[in-house]
Amino acid sequence: MLSEAMLACSGVINRLGSVPHGTTVSDYHEAEQKRQISIQTSLLHVEWQGKKFNIIDTPGYVDFISESLGALRVSDFAVVVVRANQGVAIGTLKVWDYATRFGLPKILVLNAFDQPEISYDKAITQVKDKFGDKVLPFTVPVNVGPGFNQVLDVLNLKILTFQTDGSGKSQASDPTGEWQEKARQLHQDLVERVAESDDALLEKFFERGSLSEAELQAHVHRAVMQRAIIPLFCTSGTSNVGVSPLLDFIATYGPAPVDHPEAEGKDADGNKVEVQLTNPDPVLFIFKTISEAHVGDLSFFRVLSGGAEMGIDLLNSTSNVSERIGQIFTLNGKNRVAATRLQAGDIGAVVKLKNTHTGDTLCSAKHVVVLPKLQYPKPNIHAALHMKVKGEEEKIAMGLSALHQEDPTFIYHVDGELHQTVISGQGDLHLEVISDRLKKRYKVDFDLIEPKVAFRETIKAKAESKYRHKKQTGGAGQFAEVWMRIEPRARNSGVEFVQTLSGQNVDRAFVPSVEKGVLSACKEGVVAGYRIVDIKIDFYDGKMHPVDSKDIAFQIAGKQAFRESFVQARPCLLEPIHTVEIRIPEECMGNVIGDLSSRRGKILGLEAEAGFQIVKAQVPAMELYHYSSTLRSLTGGRGAHTEDFSHYEEMPRELEQKVIEKHKQPAPE
Repeated sequence: MLSEAMLACSGVINRLGSVPHGTTVSDYHEAEQKRQISIQTSLLHVEWQGKKFNIIDTPGYVDFISESLGALRVSDFAVVVVRANQGVAIGTLKVWDYATRFGLPKILVLNAFDQPEISYDKAITQVKDKFGDKVLPFTVPVNVGPGFNQVLDVLNLKILTFQTDGSGKSQASDPTGEWQEKARQLHQDLVERVAESDDALLEKFFERGSLSEAELQAHVHRAVMQRAIIPLFCTSGTSNVGVSPLLDFIATYGPAPVDHPEAEGKDADGNKVEVQLTNPDPVLFIFKTISEAHVGDLSFFRVLSGGAEMGIDLLNSTSNVSERIGQIFTLNGKNRVAATRLQAGDIGAVVKLKNTHTGDTLCSAKHVVVLPKLQYPKPNIHAALHMKVKGEEEKIAMGLSALHQEDPTFIYHVDGELHQTVISGQGDLHLEVISDRLKKRYKVDFDLIEPKVAFRETIKAKAESKYRHKKQTGGAGQFAEVWMRIEPRARNSGVEFVQTLSGQNVDRAFVPSVEKGVLSACKEGVVAGYRIVDIKIDFYDGKMHPVDSKDIAFQIAGKQAFRESFVQARPCLLEPIHTVEIRIPEECMGNVIGDLSSRRGKILGLEAEAGFQIVKAQVPAMELYHYSSTLRSLTGGRGAHTEDFSHYEEMPRELEQKVIEKHKQPAPE
């Protein structure tokens, strides 16, 4: 709604849309209108005070963090929006952290001051606790709650009273009464903080006890760029109150492309090069690709140098293929405006690039540069596809590949061992949205089910066996006898096959046959159908027949000898253990620790960070299905976690038996 209000202020639209009615410019996708949240990046642009703003509106929901990452990569600064009546969410913190890593200046917006039971003091205290005392109010709400229509403009010492028609227009007046003193104090705080950003300015401030308005205004931009201050604005997007001062501030003091005149990349030989804003050679960075029926295939890009225009041929230096630039557009949501040329610093979209995807670089073939790829967070939730109709595998594969190209935080793999296609994402909603797209766009049908866990089988004792394979069918027979010893090996040491044959009982030519049979059994498993690991097999003797012994006979004998000895060697199951790192509010610690204990988790350590607790633990993989959903439920949506495979360890006996019994049951038809 904040971006909707920006469009209304600048006259791009003549009335505000509504999230409940699905009529906002930026949330134009069917899935967004259905769920009433942003899911994909939208490009918007406005003109204000003679300057063009490119606005990249991204989802706030943490499941769609990849959208924010791409946008931050090409932005000059970040406007981080917090709902004043809900506080700082985990998605807000993630965006803040990424903006900090990218070295971007930030502006904070506390939104929704027209909601009931809202407290400015509580809201500002929370954002300062989370983001530090660099946060400085540039506007302050005067009459919070329903009917909110006034803000104090701290920089200009004015009370702004907004019209109630959603136009964003206001009238200025001098503050009176308690607001006069509050305005003076906040203005003085602002002057001091800006002065502290520059030594020469600070010296003047100490000499005179104040700064002129001209001095103050000349240095606000520098203080923002140096990240010495974080301006905070208070607004209501739904009624368009307090938005125009934000636009005024951006036009006058906001970072612009000239404040980031170069980007770092590598040339064709891998040497570091700087891409200068003023360089005439074109360099474009693709930060988002989409494929929707109502907009077609679009690649969102920023021009880092030179210009982009229809008909030019550029090199995709990431994949080393040539691309011709087709139609270029500037966008307001789904509304396109054709552009003949976009200059360095500008943002737009190009249609139907053949072999270019999110994170790729387009440049002149004469001056090759490759910009670094984006690093995306690992997925933390997984599900397997259960096909309802046979024969749709090819369509599924094509769809999964296309969706991954659009959204790199969505990952899939075909697990040959477990015979499942597993999809992974940033949360339940992320997988739900991906599944909906896959079904609708590629006309396939499936359910999401719990993925199988890749258990392992091994042994805890030594054993040996002698197996004779003999087959007579009237023609050529089969004969092989294999004597075998097995013993456990250290964890993660793999399978070792050796032969210690002596004498001439078995021709050495049959050793590879026995090994093939043994490795086949290791792949298939013996007690529960899982791969066998950490075992030594010694083929030490046997017998053969001068006519009937052959390769297949020794394969069968080797496999069966191994299976018999394995069953006698105290077999056990190993389960994968994952290391999880969980970021939660401090008040949720008890519930989260208790839940981890119920999942057989082992706490490795605790750390405090900016009002949050970081819990590190090791948890069996079989206990982590839908953990991200449980964590959000336990923390009111403010918790998040990452998980990485750590190691295998022996399963508890009672759980092991359940897995073995399940394996023995006939497969459902």
